[in-house]
Amino acid sequence: MDVNPVFTQPAPVPSPAEEPGPVVAFRNVSLAFAGPPVLQDVSFSVAPGETRILLGPAGVGKSVLLKLTNGLLRPDQGCIRLFGEEISHMPEQKLFALRLRTGMVFQEGALFDSLTVRDNVAYQLIQEQVADEEIDSRVREALHFVGLDETFRFFPSSLSGGMRRRVAIARALIRQPEFLLYDSPTGGLDPVTSTTIIELIVKQRDVYHSPSLLVTHRLQDAFTMCTHHFDAATGGMVPLPKGQTDPNTTFLMLSEGRLIFDGSLHELVHSQIPFVREFLQ
Repeated sequence: MDVNPVFTQPAPVPSPAEEPGPVVAFRNVSLAFAGPPVLQDVSFSVAPGETRILLGPAGVGKSVLLKLTNGLLRPDQGCIRLFGEEISHMPEQKLFALRLRTGMVFQEGALFDSLTVRDNVAYQLIQEQVADEEIDSRVREALHFVGLDETFRFFPSSLSGGMRRRVAIARALIRQPEFLLYDSPTGGLDPVTSTTIIELIVKQRDVYHSPSLLVTHRLQDAFTMCTHHFDAATGGMVPLPKGQTDPNTTFLMLSEGRLIFDGSLHELVHSQIPFVREFLQ
């Protein structure tokens, strides 16, 4: 896939004197619904330019944590800061402005079946009454980025599962967000299609340099992201030299609502934590 010039501007690198704080930071966050706690005393952060991969089996609170990140849920205890602002008790109107700076790829894509691909990708721009000509241009750029130029006027029902996920990524990128959230972007897809989606996420990481938080239970996806990079010359994902990993891609792991691991791929594969070792096997 070609790199579209509109999407290739690297993020400015701040000088040490103006090093920004975390994009998001959780401090001692807990949340329960009707039963036992879903999350318990969770603390972590995502730095500018960093990709965090949140691992764990189904039902441990990964998607709940993602919804807390942009204020779709509120914690019972603890503090969550997004772009430096405390959002745990922030009014919905103020939260909306912060969410506009965040792109979200929902589990299963969450496209509107009654809307064309063009209108799905442009949904937020349409709500903001952006001119049709500008919408068409930006949607075509986003679809080109994910390799789906020809789907502009299609409806989601005519697309494969993998293509729908790619449309969802285009929708998340349409506003060139400062922070991206991915909720199990390859869930339910076959291995070949999953690799295509991961290649797009790696492309986004290495072209945009924007921070992201990705939820998955698929170790293969996580390891691929950490050991590959996007090569602009070939327009595809290629392995890093043997023994090297992407220094800005790191791992988190949840078990029974608690964060039990936070570290690099090397630290993950050499961890002596019993649950981590069992999960890796």
